[in-house]
Parts: sequence; structure tokens; C-alpha cells
Amino acid sequence: MAKLVDLELKKAFSELQVKIVETRKKINVIDVQITALNKVLKYIDSSRKELQVLENDTKAYIPVSRMFLQADLGELKESIDDRVCMLNERIVELENKKEYLERKRRESEDNIREMIQLRKVQFESEVNKMS
Repeated sequence: MAKLVDLELKKAFSELQVKIVETRKKINVIDVQITALNKVLKYIDSSRKELQVLENDTKAYIPVSRMFLQADLGELKESIDDRVCMLNERIVELENKKEYLERKRRESEDNIREMIQLRKVQFESEVNKMS
């Protein structure tokens, strides 16, 4: 009976460990994505500052795939603002996902602790029975 419990406990323990490792990897990927998006935002902010120096009648070009289209400076600024808004939304989504994954990881770690504590109590009760 004790061997059966040990095998079940061992299996559940290993499954939870795998779950924790996978969750940590996902969190690391999200951290990398957030860092990359923040770098893009800094680049866009730099471009925005340079555009504010220019006069409104300055010719501007909007990048579209592998070409550039001539557009109003206001249209270019609007395009940049839309992109900043989109990037900020994506960062918020990633941060929310990261918080969810961290909660999930903590729950898995708590489950492992409970399993260990339960096994410890069972072991102590078996030892007391033998005594």
C-alpha cells in the first residue's frame, strides 16, 4: 500500500515539476517580448521627437512594406500614435498573461509543498505505528 502511494505521489510530483518548468519558460518568453516591445517604443519615441522639430509642410514618407509613400506630416504622426497605442496594448496584454502564469506557477509550487507536507505526516504516522 505504501509503495502504491509513493508511486502516485512521485508521479504527481513529477507532473507538477514539469508544469512549473514550462510555466517558467513561458514567463521568460513573455519577459523577452516585453523587453523587445519597450525597445521599439523607445525607437518610436525618438522618431516622434525628431518629427516635432519639423514644420507641418515638410514632405514625409510612410513606410509600407518595402516601399515608402508620400504623406502629410500629420498623417505620419497619426500613424506613429496609432502604433504606440497598439504596442502599449500589447505590452499590457503580455503583462496580464505574465501575472496569470506567475499565479499558476505559485499554485503549482504550493501544491508540491502540500504534497510533501502530506507525505511527511503520513511517514511520521507510519513510523509511530511501527514503534
